[in-house]
Amino acid sequence: MPDKKDTKPKLTSPRPLHRVGIGINALLQLVLLLALFLIVNYASHRHYVLRDLSPNRDYTLSDMTTGHLRKLNKDVSLTLVFTRDSDTIHDSRALLEEIRRVKRSRISVDEIDPARDLERAEELKLQNKITLHGNGILVRAADRVRFIGEEELVIRGAGGDRDNPSVDFRGEDAVISAIIGLIEGSVRKFYFITGKGTAGGRDTAPDFDALADIGRRQNIESAPLNLTDVTAIPPDADGLVLSGAHYDLSERELAMLQAYWNTKRAALLVLLNPNGDTPRLRDFLAANGISPRPDRVIFAESTSAGPRKEFSVQAVFRNGSPISKPFTAAGTRFSGQTQSLNLLGTAPEFRAKHIVVTPLIDAAERYWGEFRYLDELPRTDADDTKPPVHIAASVERGAVSDERLRVDSARMVIVGNDTLINPATRLAVDQDFISSSINWMLNRERLIGVTPKRKQFFRIQLTDDQRRQVFQTTVIMLPSLALLLGFLIWSHRRA
Repeated sequence: MPDKKDTKPKLTSPRPLHRVGIGINALLQLVLLLALFLIVNYASHRHYVLRDLSPNRDYTLSDMTTGHLRKLNKDVSLTLVFTRDSDTIHDSRALLEEIRRVKRSRISVDEIDPARDLERAEELKLQNKITLHGNGILVRAADRVRFIGEEELVIRGAGGDRDNPSVDFRGEDAVISAIIGLIEGSVRKFYFITGKGTAGGRDTAPDFDALADIGRRQNIESAPLNLTDVTAIPPDADGLVLSGAHYDLSERELAMLQAYWNTKRAALLVLLNPNGDTPRLRDFLAANGISPRPDRVIFAESTSAGPRKEFSVQAVFRNGSPISKPFTAAGTRFSGQTQSLNLLGTAPEFRAKHIVVTPLIDAAERYWGEFRYLDELPRTDADDTKPPVHIAASVERGAVSDERLRVDSARMVIVGNDTLINPATRLAVDQDFISSSINWMLNRERLIGVTPKRKQFFRIQLTDDQRRQVFQTTVIMLPSLALLLGFLIWSHRRA
């Protein structure tokens, strides 16, 4: 038989020219891959989306802060003056970066370590004519400067010891308040009217402290004012707060209040005490478009356990005003007793005075305004107030939104419950509502919205046994488990 020819293909070595082509092709692929890598990194550096994944959104700025920053028309410079061993430097740095991202065209951020960069620290002091006392944030706006010390950025734990790690970080409050103060140039002032008693003799000191705390965050100073000690409302008053008056105004005091209300840019916040005997105050409010009704907002029903009356009111925010619009999705609950408000602003005499009345908060639909609220089981009748039951409203005389043109405008907010500002009963949304009302009355609409929330830190207290268990778990058990698993895998592969 003839030998079969070997059909197996012969291997030939690649030609030199073909080998060069393969090398050029690999080089081009490598260059293209490197170019693609650089393009992707550049695009991700210039265009990216940040998400705050912390449980309490600790690194997200509040609506009030972002609203103010977006409307900045002056340059703001923020300088972080911190040593590296500070326990608040990371939170302060993250805060300033978030502020800068909101308005890059107006806000600049710099950082100086005074312990390592002595020349820059000295230059900073000479340029701004200040002395640096420890760590802090230097804020410069409208050719004005303010240095916020580290202790203003935090609230220390029990005893106020610097070494106590349990702190609340309130840097957003401090920085935004400083920016507002530097741009406005002067501190606004609200007077808290005292000497009119409260329901059940309740102490109003917590209410005043709460108002002062809200004011400090927004460049507003609060001061008490007893009308019996003065002959006129102080000329530096940018606003008045009358909360929970149990006794009525005298004729002289009412004349002072009326004279203030007739001035340019008057601002008045009234939190009504439903059990107060205040006919002159009611007449004053009714003359400006809101008449408090002598009822109580309640819900009553018959149950198997007997009649049940509910005075605590579940409330909803209205969408028709910039004050309440940011909170329409939140809702709130008024504690104690609440009276309803009769809105008279649609009458011709009020339109002739250019008075606009707007409802802010209504009771939920199941509540009504009951005149015979002392009955064992009240029932709605023709005299009672049917839904919608208004429990907070605003009054504006002269609807001009531009502050430069708001010459004869006066603004007032009335709430049918005096516990809204009380720290013992208020909710977080109530504080934001009061803050928004004050800013609206001052014609600072850019600051209306959810206020900054403090970032809280907590110390975990462990007993000796718990510490021993943590040590044994992390140092002995987990490494031993990983070692055992690796040994089993090695044994299986060897077999």
